[in-house]
Amino acid sequence: MRFLFSAVVALAVVLGAGCVGKVSGGSKAGMPFVKDSVEGRYERPLDMVFSAAKQVVTENGSLLNESTLHTQTNLTKTIEAKVNQRSVFIRVEAMDPKVTGIVVQARTSGGGADIYLAHEIEKQVALKLVK
Repeated sequence: MRFLFSAVVALAVVLGAGCVGKVSGGSKAGMPFVKDSVEGRYERPLDMVFSAAKQVVTENGSLLNESTLHTQTNLTKTIEAKVNQRSVFIRVEAMDPKVTGIVVQARTSGGGADIYLAHEIEKQVALKLVK
């Protein structure tokens, strides 16, 4: 009986709490093992993609933080924002001189994933780059 109780408590702790790695670096409390990010690659310079991502975030919500990660081998810039009361984290990385990758991650205030918002923001960035 004790073993069963211990197993149930351990399972509840593992499933109910956890930390989620942010694409911008660091971690945040949230539900682990849930897809919460969308990736895209564009044949555009890093600064152009980063500028488009900032425009999309400011049009849809508020920009909280932007930074450059110096610990990476490739040039990497990040954005943290609030959109529709969701935390949005964006990572823009130069894959090579002609190709730039973007990862958009969205989380609810309770720590759940919002894959639909992440996809919408990534799509809006792509549309900004076409114009």
